[in-house]
Amino acid sequence: MNANALENLQRLLPEFYKAIGQTLIMVGVSAAVAIVIGGALGIWLFASAPGQVFARPGLNRTVSWLVSFMRAFPFVILMIVLMPLTRAIVGTSFGPLAASVSLSIAASFYFARLVEQNLNEVPKGVIEAAQAMGAKPLTIVFKVLVNEARAGLILSITILLIAILGESAAAGLIGGGGIGDLGIRYGHQRYMPDVMAEVVALLSLIVIVIQSAGNYLSAKADKR
Repeated sequence: MNANALENLQRLLPEFYKAIGQTLIMVGVSAAVAIVIGGALGIWLFASAPGQVFARPGLNRTVSWLVSFMRAFPFVILMIVLMPLTRAIVGTSFGPLAASVSLSIAASFYFARLVEQNLNEVPKGVIEAAQAMGAKPLTIVFKVLVNEARAGLILSITILLIAILGESAAAGLIGGGGIGDLGIRYGHQRYMPDVMAEVVALLSLIVIVIQSAGNYLSAKADKR
């Protein structure tokens, strides 16, 4: 790192600390909402599929189409479309909490599909064995299916966190703040490539830490 780059970093340290805090708010809030709402939606998508414990084929197809549509919706456009809703919920359309509204919605549909896929990987014999022992549908879902899929679910949460981190960078385009916004404002708009390089390095480090932690926890949870 040359003297000029080091000087820029020292000068912008308060901005870096602020940006890291904003990113943590966006990722933390959005991930929590997505895990709860998206997890429930993913479980329902699996359980309501034909041949499953709460089979509702028609409704399942409709909701599945909605999930696929929302997953394909461009995130930046989604943020703009949801601005009135964001203002109604948090009172403003700018800042990390405002960005968390759109991030939470997008992440919930994304995580729902991941959860559905994880549950689909559970051997059918496990479900049949639970049914043969007289287990109730809710018991099968939460004590059998979720338990069997826990290693995959941990990896899915890891993927979710990394995806939200990436989308939070895009949130900076319309005033969401965060590390990505710092890179855009200083690295791109003010032609400071050293700041952009530092932002990329920081985001890469965060991704590596999240992925390593997720891999470790998944391996610990895997019964095989």
